[in-house]
Amino acid sequence: MAESDPISQPPPRVPQHVAIIMDGNGRWAEQRGISRNEGHKQGLESLRAAVRGANDLGIQWLTLYAFSLENWSRPKSEVESLMGLLEHYLETEIDEVMEKGIELRCIGRTDRLPPRIRDGVAAAVERTRGNREMHLIFALSYGGRAEIVDAARKLLRDAELGNVDPERLDEKMFAAYLYDPEVPDPDLLIRTGAESRVSNFLLWQIAYSEIYTTEIMWPDFREADLERAVQEYQSRERRFGLTSAQVSGRRGAKA
Repeated sequence: MAESDPISQPPPRVPQHVAIIMDGNGRWAEQRGISRNEGHKQGLESLRAAVRGANDLGIQWLTLYAFSLENWSRPKSEVESLMGLLEHYLETEIDEVMEKGIELRCIGRTDRLPPRIRDGVAAAVERTRGNREMHLIFALSYGGRAEIVDAARKLLRDAELGNVDPERLDEKMFAAYLYDPEVPDPDLLIRTGAESRVSNFLLWQIAYSEIYTTEIMWPDFREADLERAVQEYQSRERRFGLTSAQVSGRRGAKA
């Protein structure tokens, strides 16, 4: 969590943290009369484009909703295809990730991942640890409500041990129990695929995120589409519950 008051600073040229709900692979494939798995394969190129585009724009944090807890209920063949694509991405892109100084991170209930996939993710995370040009976070076996529940469980354990005073609990203290508390809240949440819902993604963290939706299906999403979303973000005034006059006054007082 950022320590400084976000309103006291002028809007950055680009968002510090962008989160993306990569939606539409299956519908994209169905519209073309091909299998959903083929749609996921095409979406892999969009993943590469998003990472490269974010890096080129100077975005520091990029979180991708790669596999939700609910996705475990999909047909076994589709789940296996998604796991295989993740493994393929890690194997084929790790060298470029290292060259660009990108650090890989992972959030979610990763204990549910198949052992081979879990080991591959852990190896990629360890290899890239310490890279600082950009941080790429995969939300895997992830659910926003599950993250909050898991945080509450850890907090309750600490409270039982006497390490936490419930009367002093505040939002900052609670956030420290989330999967990766070092990550700043997303400035911009992008959802592709013509849907307008957050689908249990980063529910705590997106409280004041700007939300951008597009009808473009994920397999068609490219660098120019990411740039368009960032330009839309730059045109907005982030008020964090205040009025425009209050925001302008606080910025003027800091000038």
